[in-house]
Amino acid sequence: MSIMRKQDRPVEVLLVEDNEGDVFLTRKAFEKVGRKVNLKVASDGEMAIDMILKNHPYDQAVTPDLLLLDINLPKRDGLEILQFIKAHDRIRRIPVIVLSSSRAEGDIIKSYDLQASSYIVKPNDPLGYGQFVEAVEKFWFECAELPQDKRAFS
Repeated sequence: MSIMRKQDRPVEVLLVEDNEGDVFLTRKAFEKVGRKVNLKVASDGEMAIDMILKNHPYDQAVTPDLLLLDINLPKRDGLEILQFIKAHDRIRRIPVIVLSSSRAEGDIIKSYDLQASSYIVKPNDPLGYGQFVEAVEKFWFECAELPQDKRAFS
């Protein structure tokens, strides 16, 4: 049984995405899943790092259970963020799904080299986003086992 079924608390998801349309589609897809999900959004790379590290003004931010990370971002790109996360002991265990419009082999290889949990090409329609979120929900929130103690992520 997965951690998400063992607890009544909402699942904490951080979406790092600068495209408002993609944020909207992702948010709507999570709303349809039926599970309690707190979807927080960072619109650039620096904001994402500040939220994850709980830097001011995000001191009260909750450590995410899962990170959805675009590659092409302002200020710091997604691969820089992924490298930063995996290099820091207190946050390296957060599962990171790279969610990008890029099909470039180099981006895919680099993401896995940097220990991405998976690489998914962004869906291009609402139905695709719904299917993507259902698959994420099924695997990460029902099948996968994550540490029960949130201190393992912070």
